[in-house]
Amino acid sequence: MFKIIGVLLGYFLFGIFGAFIGYIVGSFIDRYRAYGAGGVNPLTAAHRQSVFIETVFILMGKLAKADGHVSRDEITHVEDFMQKLGMSSEHRQVAIVLFKQGTARDYDIKPKLNEFMSVCGHTSSLRQMLLVYLIVMALSDGYLDATEESLLNDVASNLGYDPLAFKQLLEMVSSQSHFAGGKVTSADALDDAYKALGVTKESSDQEVKRAYRKLISQYHPDKLMGQGVPEDMIAVATAQTQEVQTAYDLIKKSRNMT
Repeated sequence: MFKIIGVLLGYFLFGIFGAFIGYIVGSFIDRYRAYGAGGVNPLTAAHRQSVFIETVFILMGKLAKADGHVSRDEITHVEDFMQKLGMSSEHRQVAIVLFKQGTARDYDIKPKLNEFMSVCGHTSSLRQMLLVYLIVMALSDGYLDATEESLLNDVASNLGYDPLAFKQLLEMVSSQSHFAGGKVTSADALDDAYKALGVTKESSDQEVKRAYRKLISQYHPDKLMGQGVPEDMIAVATAQTQEVQTAYDLIKKSRNMT
């Protein structure tokens, strides 16, 4: 939209050259509005993606070992995660090394989190998607151990989340997991559907729609890639979108919403 305005305004004020400058400025504004500050400079995308992937696998390792041992379910989750990413054999080996690095008892995650914040921290979507991946990892064995939750709290705090904001995100992602694969898997499905969207039964139809649209926007592939989430990792976000959609459809049906 802004690039069209820029072209017209530039042409009106300065002619053909002004239209060209208006197009560049307008495109910049459109990209900023669509992707945030993280998506404006594509030259830094490769570095952001590298730091993002390193942080994800190192923290997955740390999280898996938080309760003292790495379970078979957690190993399977990481293997499935790498498969979803379509990683080459070489990249899988690098990811495994990073994961094992994180499982080391004396490994300090603070420097890696500091690096993540300096490179990716200005983009809220990257911070949130990192937490989403870790929460899904923590829930892969069916429950959230107290030591895992404590570690997630520490990570969230370093990412700038206050305790309430993290608790809300944890509850949302946990509830979204009950709609994995676009299926309803919970006996309390409708209650979970509201929690998955971060709303309540008392919320108005407009509030429910607003929450749904916000989540769909946050998980949108183009937006995430523009902000620095590697393309291969979009598959996981797409799965979250499907879960949100299923939860929303259930609420719509219960309310006879259009």
